[in-house]
Amino acid sequence: MNVSSAGASSRGFVNNSTRAFASPLSRCTSNHVRYRTLIMCGITGAIWTDPKLAIDAPTLRGMTDVLRHRGPDDEGTYASEFRLRPPYEAMPGVALGFRRLSIIDLEGGHQPMSNEDGTIWVVFNGEIYNYPALRRRLDGAGHSFQTNSDTETIVHLYEDEGLDFVQHLNGMFAIAIWDSRERRLVLARDRIGQKPLVYRYEPGRLLFASELKSLLQVEGFPREVNAGAIDEYLTYQYIPHPKTIFTGINKLPPGHLAVYEDGELEVRPYWEPDLNAETAISEKEASERLVELMTSSVEMRMRSDVPLGAFLSGGVDSSLIVALMQQRSAQPIKTFTIGFPIPEYDETSYAQQVAKHLGTEHEELQVTPDGVSILPKLVWNYDEPFSDSSAIPTWYVSEMTRRHVTVALSGDGGDELFAGYPRYKAVWIANQLDQLGLLRTFLAAPAWQRIPGARQKSLVRRFKRFSEFLGKTPQRRYLEWIAIFNESRRAALYRDDFVERLPDSDPFSFLGNAWSRAGARDVVTGASLADLTTYLPCDLMTKVDIASMAHSLEVRQPFLDYRVVEFAASLPLSLKFRRGKGKLLLRRAFGHLLPNAIWNRRKMGFGVPLDHWFRNELRELTHDTLLSESSRIHSYFRRDAVQKLVTEHESRQFDHAYRLWSLLVLELWLREWVG
Repeated sequence: MNVSSAGASSRGFVNNSTRAFASPLSRCTSNHVRYRTLIMCGITGAIWTDPKLAIDAPTLRGMTDVLRHRGPDDEGTYASEFRLRPPYEAMPGVALGFRRLSIIDLEGGHQPMSNEDGTIWVVFNGEIYNYPALRRRLDGAGHSFQTNSDTETIVHLYEDEGLDFVQHLNGMFAIAIWDSRERRLVLARDRIGQKPLVYRYEPGRLLFASELKSLLQVEGFPREVNAGAIDEYLTYQYIPHPKTIFTGINKLPPGHLAVYEDGELEVRPYWEPDLNAETAISEKEASERLVELMTSSVEMRMRSDVPLGAFLSGGVDSSLIVALMQQRSAQPIKTFTIGFPIPEYDETSYAQQVAKHLGTEHEELQVTPDGVSILPKLVWNYDEPFSDSSAIPTWYVSEMTRRHVTVALSGDGGDELFAGYPRYKAVWIANQLDQLGLLRTFLAAPAWQRIPGARQKSLVRRFKRFSEFLGKTPQRRYLEWIAIFNESRRAALYRDDFVERLPDSDPFSFLGNAWSRAGARDVVTGASLADLTTYLPCDLMTKVDIASMAHSLEVRQPFLDYRVVEFAASLPLSLKFRRGKGKLLLRRAFGHLLPNAIWNRRKMGFGVPLDHWFRNELRELTHDTLLSESSRIHSYFRRDAVQKLVTEHESRQFDHAYRLWSLLVLELWLREWVG
C-alpha cells in the first residue's frame, strides 16, 4: 500500500482533518473527569491478506468522504500495510476510516483511536450509555484514560475482556476493532440493530462500512443485483438481514460479532434472549420494575452537552418518553412535530395537547410532502430499495429537528414490546375465529374481495385484508397481512426467466423463523416478538438511522435499552394486551403522566397519502418510469402485470398504492445505483 504521510510509522499512520499524530492517547487530561459522549458518525475500512487487494489512500479517502453526511465536522483514517515477518506469519494490511459529527471534546474524540502502544485501534459509530460506569471499573483496574470519550472505554474494555467486551456495552453501536497482537479484525453491531453495518467477505479481503455507498467506492466493486433480495423486498418493503440488494454484500445481523482472522471470517451471535421464556410476575411488581427500567433508560439517553429534544407525534410512545424527560429536566424539553394538510394523516392537535400538558417548548411544522422531489433523496440515502413510505415524514421531522437540536429521543419500540399495533388485534380476533370454523370460512370467501377498492386507511380496506387470509396458519396469515406483494401477487408479477433466477427459498422463512423463537407462547406474543427481531431492526431502525443521519441528527430510543427489551419480552400477554387492547402495562405504570385523551386515542401511524399521490402528483412520474420502454424493472417483471396494477389503482378498482410505491422506488434505485 503506497501511502505518504508525515505520521507514517512501522505500525501505520493516522491522519485527521485537524492534525496528524502518532497516538490519540498521548495527551494528558485533568484528574477531574467530566463524562461526555461521542456523537454519531460513519465508519468504513478493510483488512486484507492478499496484497493485490490492498486499499490505497485515495480509495480509503473516497470510502470515508462519501459518509460525510453522517459526520460533517471531523474525519480520520488509519492504515497499515500488508507485510511479511519471517519467521512469523504475515501481518494483514488494514485501513480504517471515520467521519464524525462532533459535539464536544473535539481534541479528545478523534478516531481512529488506539490504546497506549498502538496495538489496538477502533472506529465506532454510536453511543455507549453506560460508559461512565465502565470507565470507573477500568480506572480501578489500572487503565489510564487520556480522553473523555466513550470510544476509549471500548478500547480498554476490549483489552481486558477480548471478544466478550461487547457483552458489557449498553448502547447503540457499530464497532470495528483492529487487534494487531492477534492479527484480527472484529466487527460488532448492537443488540437491536439501531446502527447499521454492512460488509463484503471475499478471498483475501474483508470490507465493511456504515453504508453500502462506501463500499461502492472500491474500484471494480461488483454490482450484481441479488434476485432473492428483490423477492424479499417486494414481500417486506425492506431487504431482511443478512442480505443486501447486492450479491456478495451482507448486513451484520443485530446482536452479532464478525471476526476476521487468518483470512477466515466467522459470524456469530453474542446476544440471544430466550423469547420462549415467560416470567411469572404480578401487575404491581411488573409496573414498578418497568418504571425503574424506563427511568434509568431515559436518564442515560439525556446525557448530552449539546441541545437535546424529542420527537413528539402525540401518540402514546413518544408522549411517554417526553413526559419522562420533562420529569428529569429543570428546563422545558424541546419537542418537535410535523403536520399534514390531510386530517387523517395529521396528529398535530394531539402533539399540541401533550406539549401543553407537560409544558414543553414545542415546535411544529406544517408540510405538504412532495413525493416527486423527495424520492431521489431517499433513493440515494437509503442505498438499497426501501419502500416504507413513513421514511418521508421521518425525513421531514429530522430535517426540522436538526435546525434546533443535535440529539433527539423517540418512542420507537413501544408497539413491538407492549403489543400496541392495531394488527395485533387482528391476530387476536383471527385466533378466536380459528375456533369457529364455519364463520372463518364465510368471512374468507372470495365474494368479500370483490368489494370495490377503498382509501388507504378505510375500514373496508382493512376488513378485506383481514378476511382474505383467515384460512391460513397464524404465522402465514400474519405475513400475508403485512406483505406488500403476497405470494400469489409476486407470482403474477414475475417474468419466467426471473423466477428461474430465484433461490430455492421462501421469503416467509425470515418471519417464520423469528416467530418460532417464541415457542409455544400465544399468537399475539409470537407476532410482536417476530416484529421485534425483524420489522423493528430492518425497517424502523433503518428508516430512522438513515433519515436522521442524512441531516446529521442523532436519535436515541429509550424503549430499546436491552434491559427494557428483555424484561418486556418476558412478560405474559395478560399484562400487556387484553381483549384486543394493548399497552396495558404502560398505562398502569405511567397513566398519571399523560391525559386520558392520549391513552384512549386511535393510533394513526406515520404515513403519507400514497393512494392520492398515484392518481395525481405521482401519476406522470409513474407512467414515465414504470410504464416506459426503458424501465429497468421490466427485466424482472411482466409489463402487462405492472400496467394492470397502475390501471386498477387509477380506476379505483383496487388500492395498489404501497405496491406501486415499492416498484417506483425499485425502478429509481436501479437507475441510480446500477445504471
